[in-house]
Amino acid sequence: MTTDAVLRDPLEIAESWFAEGRSVAIATVIETWGSAPRPVGSHLVIDGEGNFEGSVSGGCVEGAVISEALDVIERGMPKMLEFGVADETAWRVGLSCGGRIRVQVERLG
Repeated sequence: MTTDAVLRDPLEIAESWFAEGRSVAIATVIETWGSAPRPVGSHLVIDGEGNFEGSVSGGCVEGAVISEALDVIERGMPKMLEFGVADETAWRVGLSCGGRIRVQVERLG
């Protein structure tokens, strides 16, 4: 990640990538419960090659979101994802903070 990318808003990056002709998905934290690593409104942008900028959680949750985003890019159908300690997979995907997050993933364009 470049210093410039760290300073740029993920939505600006998504706009730039889309203008370059890349396939792009945007993941947005739309709801949190309890302790969550990123607030509502946080974004992660992903292109069709798996490049990404921004953050919706960190750890393995981001890997799961990126994987789902690639499917959203391919199929064109948005997805609602939920991660939390109530799930048996919570520790495996890295959301061990005691909270839950809901993430909307949709293709741009």
